[in-house]
Amino acid sequence: MAKACKNIGIVAHVDAGKTTLTEQMLFAAGATRKAGSVDDGTTATDSLSVERERGISVRLATETFDWQDHQINLIDTPGHVDFSAEVERSLRALDCAILVISAVEGVQANTSSIFDALTSLKIPTLIFINKLDRAGADVERVLNEIHQELSPKAVLLQHPTGLGQPDAKIEKQWSANTFSSSLIIDEQEDWIHPLFERITELDDSLLEKVIENEPVEFSHIDQTLTQAIAQSQLYPVLTGVAKAGLGIEFLLEAIVRYLPSAKHAMDKPLSAVVFKIEHDPRIGKMAYVRVFEGCLNARDKVHNATRSQDDLVIEDKASQIKRVFRGKYHDIDGINAGDIGVVSGLQHAQIGDILGHGNAVPNAYKLSAPLLTVQVIPEQEKDFSALASALTELADEDPLLNLEWLTEQRELHVNINGWIQVEVLQSILLQRFGLAATFEQPSIIYKETPAKSVEGYECYWMPKPCWAIVRFLIEPGERGSGIQYESKVSVNQIAAKYQNEIRLNLDKALKQGIKGWQVTDAKITLIDGSDHVQHSRPGDFIIATPMAIMNGLKESDTDLLEPILDFQIQADSELLGAITSDITKMRGTFLSPEFQGNRVIIRGKVPAATSLEYSIQLASLSGGHAKLTTRLSGYETCTPEQGQSIPYRGISPLDRDKYILWARGALQ
Repeated sequence: MAKACKNIGIVAHVDAGKTTLTEQMLFAAGATRKAGSVDDGTTATDSLSVERERGISVRLATETFDWQDHQINLIDTPGHVDFSAEVERSLRALDCAILVISAVEGVQANTSSIFDALTSLKIPTLIFINKLDRAGADVERVLNEIHQELSPKAVLLQHPTGLGQPDAKIEKQWSANTFSSSLIIDEQEDWIHPLFERITELDDSLLEKVIENEPVEFSHIDQTLTQAIAQSQLYPVLTGVAKAGLGIEFLLEAIVRYLPSAKHAMDKPLSAVVFKIEHDPRIGKMAYVRVFEGCLNARDKVHNATRSQDDLVIEDKASQIKRVFRGKYHDIDGINAGDIGVVSGLQHAQIGDILGHGNAVPNAYKLSAPLLTVQVIPEQEKDFSALASALTELADEDPLLNLEWLTEQRELHVNINGWIQVEVLQSILLQRFGLAATFEQPSIIYKETPAKSVEGYECYWMPKPCWAIVRFLIEPGERGSGIQYESKVSVNQIAAKYQNEIRLNLDKALKQGIKGWQVTDAKITLIDGSDHVQHSRPGDFIIATPMAIMNGLKESDTDLLEPILDFQIQADSELLGAITSDITKMRGTFLSPEFQGNRVIIRGKVPAATSLEYSIQLASLSGGHAKLTTRLSGYETCTPEQGQSIPYRGISPLDRDKYILWARGALQ
């Protein structure tokens, strides 16, 4: 019988200690001879040079070990908000998660965002309060923050003492070894009562016994607790000192006892998802895959459901399958349902792709989106092509970079989240590719949307041989609706194969509008057109579509859209006036403040363009005691003065003759 398998994500705000926790779990389980150190750059999961130098994780990493007849697949994720996309990609591979929180800093900005994602996807989560030995450690305060900011359903399973001291310890914990088989609730210590209160809310028979002050079997309570955790009705809270190994063994026992295992649906067709891409200098492209149903074996032909379109079927051959163990690849025969592995040979695969069928794969969760775009310039002009190739490879590993390679202008642009990501990219380019590059000053990523309904027309029939006539109705859509496309033209007017080309190339046609930004929130309908039995080719409609779209947008004009952030600020009440004044100056809005003792919580919306540096300003204003959490709310209309227009990058379809020559390959 196959071992029970658990795919567990280790998630946290930066510097909470999750990589150290991962190292101690590997060591306690006997998977490593010595626990690695973040400070010394000897951790198994921080394999990149830049990670070891900086002491932070920038890419998700996997490790596998056994504990009590269970196979544990750990996925260690970055904590810095600039690399939230790595956390986002890992979520689809998880059965459960461990959320690490510092006993000193408590619930931080990224902690809330990550927990929201876990609860939205109903991923059972164990919370580990780390760093009990640090000065200022306060489990009771942190637990109150968890209840207020994350969930009131978090229950403490341990009683730590000696907080803030090197000899901090866990005096008691919820286990059969600590408690007798029959418990009388009123006779238990205060720290255990909240656990009983939460469990009795979920179990009527248990509640009756508590009310009658009757003995309750430990096994009864523990079984109810196990079921509640698996259904995300309760979140167990454990404590410890990761760097000293305190609390690690009980954490491993709790993982096996309380967190759910993957389902072994082996008798079904393959259903899997790619959650990471990396490039090995010896093997080449490697796809990290979580299998939900069926199995994936070496030399199998693998259907890529995401890349396949209509009559275009994309299949790759899985040449080698490996597992990461002690930071290195080890060959395995295949990946069974419930397990993860690393597959070479999937040349078409991209992050997020569904392999086989997608019925068993959970939906993706959007945790972040880059708000900045920046130009990358090689320090040596001769390195331009090499830099373009390197960024292409990095964009394969992180699609949100959204590389734009403008060959005519010899420009390279990528999307980023912040300056830490820029510094990491610079280090990777230098260390991995031997390329020195500079990054220009980033700018906010705006978008644009049609200002009114309009028709976009193009008749492309010269110079022969070519024939593509298209007419689109372009209409403004509701904010956040994206692009909706529909064809009302019969295949007698435009053949199905040509209409497919229009649909498949529409995103490319909308990548830049008349103000230089991606066009969104629009409904586009193909309402008229024709092909020619002799002169038409698929490429003709690929050329005509952007010209027709841009003709329409020029006539209608477009409105600029700017990114808007939802924010939450927690600060001392005395700072309320100063903070609300700042929000108003940034063109933000806020709801009625909420008061909790001498603290105030302010929630609202603010433009990203005016608030990028506000976390630094707020830290200065509050002496570091205020807490700011932001996430992308969406895009809203702004005036031309508030936003920014940029020139079209490349050859604009509005420059009709030059664009046709370029599109036909006659202009280099």
